[in-house]
Amino acid sequence: MLFEPYHYSSMLSAIRLAETAYENKEVPVGAVITCNKKIIGKGYNQIEMLKDNTAHAEILAITAASASLQNKSLSGCEMYVTLEPCIMCVGAAILAKIDSIFFASFDPKSGACGSVYNIPEDNKLNHKIEIYSGICEDISKDLLKRFFEEIRGNNN
Repeated sequence: MLFEPYHYSSMLSAIRLAETAYENKEVPVGAVITCNKKIIGKGYNQIEMLKDNTAHAEILAITAASASLQNKSLSGCEMYVTLEPCIMCVGAAILAKIDSIFFASFDPKSGACGSVYNIPEDNKLNHKIEIYSGICEDISKDLLKRFFEEIRGNNN
């Protein structure tokens, strides 16, 4: 699938944030939220640094975007994240009423947008999010692969 140029630039911003997470010895996941094609929220994994299991890139980006708009509703916004969101993160995106999520790589262990679960497709929920996958997938996969190879190498 081909995406618009601003979709690629938004995902590349998320990838730069994932690289920051990598440099801080965090699982390299980055997220940005846009409104009218402008980034209004950013986040990268800070679980280890903050000693907080909820400090996922998506949650931090949602918090920043809500602060930027001074509104809990992020209707009209798009999220770009380097790894398929987990149950917690897609739940937060639904509660925030984000319109769409673009993610780079599938997460076969805990992904909730098609891999393990497909929460956005649940008709019982009162908000639907459009899901797009595969944008800049190779870059994201490579970053995750390098990170986990380093971690495993340091534990041997």
